[in-house]
Amino acid sequence: MPTLNQMVDEVRSNLAGYTLRQDRISYLANTGGINTTDLEIKIGSSANLAKGIIEIDEELIWVDSFDKATTTLNVIPGFGRGYQGTTASPHTEYSQVTLTPTFPRTVIKQAINDTINSLYPKLFATFSTVFTFNAAQVTYPLPDDARDALFVSWQTTGPSREWLPVNRWRIDRMANVATFNTTATLNLYEKIQPGRKVQCWYSALPVTLTNGTDDFVEVTGLPESCRDVIIYGAAYRLLSYVDTGRINLTSAEADLADTKLPSNSGASASKYVYALFQQRLSEESTKLQDRYPIRVHYTR
Repeated sequence: MPTLNQMVDEVRSNLAGYTLRQDRISYLANTGGINTTDLEIKIGSSANLAKGIIEIDEELIWVDSFDKATTTLNVIPGFGRGYQGTTASPHTEYSQVTLTPTFPRTVIKQAINDTINSLYPKLFATFSTVFTFNAAQVTYPLPDDARDALFVSWQTTGPSREWLPVNRWRIDRMANVATFNTTATLNLYEKIQPGRKVQCWYSALPVTLTNGTDDFVEVTGLPESCRDVIIYGAAYRLLSYVDTGRINLTSAEADLADTKLPSNSGASASKYVYALFQQRLSEESTKLQDRYPIRVHYTR
């Protein structure tokens, strides 16, 4: 299953094809690596050294000056480490160093999570919970993230081990927290044998990804086939900012660049990828609705 790190790499690889720019890459040459407070960073190549932002793993660092003879980058004290809200972290020797990254990994991760947050209600996560039926009890707590019940069934007695559908139920998304310790409850009005197991499949908001090793399917609750939907969604969000980065104050260079790459090419590419995103989103929404069709049930 794809992880967050793999999805970030895929987004960055796809974006490179639209921007026609290859990031300058070197490696960390400090013996033993660096810790969270080191301000001198040695890299393996003296080519293309400059002031500005560098990226090591997921940390952005602001370089204030450099020594080309020793290939040493001097980080500005104070805000230089963990720049732009990233976390200052230790880095091992030979870690990849990206000079002036076009799309930092933290920015791509945010675009991925923004896309995941925007999917509901067209795409939703699916989970299930099982509880024991009590003849004296009508209302049962559901996890806080439950948005709607998709299917409710209970296990019959005997060797058949059959799960029969429950046809009379109602979900309450504004339950009394003091009573049930949750904001979502399920009311059952069916004649179910006491002591039997009841299973409720429910929809929920897709969960965003935090760590690089987070598994896309396990964490978000979405089908694996939705992976490319997230890739397209993150790509079109990031491409919309490309045109601003192409602005050149030298008019002669700008005119030459415009003949090969129009100033609105980033916006055009963003619209194209957005159309792909909407198409795949519609396809995955249809597949999800087919897998979890609306179940006819009675609320009382």
